[in-house]
Amino acid sequence: MYGKPRNMSLKRNIVVNTASQLYVVLICIAIVPLYIEYMGAEAYGLVGFFTMLQAWFLLLDMGLTPTMARETARFHGGSSEATDYRRFVRSLEGLFFLVALVGGGGIYAASGYIADDWLQSSHLSSAELLSSIQLIAVIVAFRWMCGLYRGAITGAERLVWLGGFNASIATLRFVGVLPVLHFIGVTPTLFFKYQLCAAIIELAGLMIMAYRLLPQTPNGERVTFTWAPLRATLKFSLSIAAVTSIWVVVTQMDKLLLSKLLPLAEYGYFTLAVLVASGIMVISGSISSAILPRLTKLEAQGDQAGLIRIYRQATQLVAVIVSAASLTIAFCAEPLLWAWTGDKILVEQAAPILALYALGNGIMAVSAFPYYLQYAKGDLRLHLIGHIGFVVLLIPALIWAVGKYGGIGAGYVWLVVNLIYFVVWVPIVHHKFAPGLNFGWFSRDTFLIIVSSTFAAYLLHSMLQYSEHRLWQVVQIAGFGLVVLVAGSSVSSLVWGKVRTILRS
Repeated sequence: MYGKPRNMSLKRNIVVNTASQLYVVLICIAIVPLYIEYMGAEAYGLVGFFTMLQAWFLLLDMGLTPTMARETARFHGGSSEATDYRRFVRSLEGLFFLVALVGGGGIYAASGYIADDWLQSSHLSSAELLSSIQLIAVIVAFRWMCGLYRGAITGAERLVWLGGFNASIATLRFVGVLPVLHFIGVTPTLFFKYQLCAAIIELAGLMIMAYRLLPQTPNGERVTFTWAPLRATLKFSLSIAAVTSIWVVVTQMDKLLLSKLLPLAEYGYFTLAVLVASGIMVISGSISSAILPRLTKLEAQGDQAGLIRIYRQATQLVAVIVSAASLTIAFCAEPLLWAWTGDKILVEQAAPILALYALGNGIMAVSAFPYYLQYAKGDLRLHLIGHIGFVVLLIPALIWAVGKYGGIGAGYVWLVVNLIYFVVWVPIVHHKFAPGLNFGWFSRDTFLIIVSSTFAAYLLHSMLQYSEHRLWQVVQIAGFGLVVLVAGSSVSSLVWGKVRTILRS
């Protein structure tokens, strides 16, 4: 039952997980113009603030969610007993519940300060802001609890089910609220009341599935809370906690600063640009969710050759898709936003920011791979050092650039710091954990693909004349992305290997 999964299972997990996460992001992005139309830019800025708070809530994670996924993968790889694993899950549940109470309660207690002194609103009343932020506090706590059970399902490699469930919940959250806004009311309070109901349904569904996957204990032995299983994974959890904390600071500091400095309507436009660019990270995140359990198993089984093979193949897959996506969004930012929204003010405000964040996220998606290698080996010390250096560069530059240039300044800092990390730190990690890997990984798995894709995107951008019709612009942008995707694929050994296999058969 818990034997080694077939290779086809990994491929199916990657495809389904990528498709479901792309669906979640695309449906979230597609629905934004309707949110702005119904509620206004200020109210959408409040939605962006809610998203940012969810990310900062990860500071309380303490490495627990990734540890849940890793220990589940180790159990299914035969490295732990059923009773020990059940004790670990029960202990982690108690800790998650405690942290949810503390974190959600903290946001609720600070809701008055956030409403009156932090957010810069000119149309929403203080009472509306206060009630919305209090609802946000409860929603964030519920959705964070979902991470425990999502980690267990991911570690068990039940990503096909999880992908379908995530897509269903996304439809409920983003599309299901539209009839409420249309027929009942358009206040932020009503919007967040609906989101609270959706969060409860999400938590219940994940909890039921996670419990179905738990192994039976011998002789019906009762499993109770104890600190012992957590102490056994404490070192790895603390490493993950430090990495997660730094990751939150890295990815959310710009949003936190701008939520204080910008009027809420302008913050809504900035949030929209960052949201569109975040679709690029979904590609990396969905593939990492599929390969992390497999890499962990291969490391536990001592199969280093298999680990490096999957690592390099996944790198090429991400490089091909991410290069096409980030370059298409960056070069086509203005027509993309115009075709999507038809809002000239929105295009002027968001397009330059979108282009910079798209390029920065593309670099970050490829730079994330050395972390997967360290995660599988259970040693995150070097990753922690690298991200501390990242933060040391990022925060001072961000404070200066945001204060002087606003959202565009944040975009330039994001792009440059990610590029420095990719060029300087990734080779150091490879030298430590996989000597001899770096040259091939850079030259064949990433560099050739990025250069070929960039050259194709530049030529297309210099020649292409966009139509005045928004629908035809969508077709042109899709064609742009397809050509860049083919250009990147043409120099990928992974793609050519698949082509040769097909031709032989």
